Amino acid sequence: MVEVDISSITGNADPLEALRETAALRRRLEGQEEVLVHRARVAGSTWTQIAEALGVSKQAVHKKYGGRRLFGRAED
Repeated sequence: MVEVDISSITGNADPLEALRETAALRRRLEGQEEVLVHRARVAGSTWTQIAEALGVSKQAVHKKYGGRRLFGRAED
């Protein structure tokens, strides 16, 4: 697992500001995850491989991204 330094958020003295920063980071990461799932599918990765990379079940990743129209293209 890759370690990511989030001390600038967790160390924030203002808990409300830290929550806003956390929410913004979550939105950004979710968008990036969608892009990477799309790239993985285009590159030929299976749902099982993507699920393993994300640390979730195949069913969970397929439910979240399978059949969705990522970037205007239907996923099979």
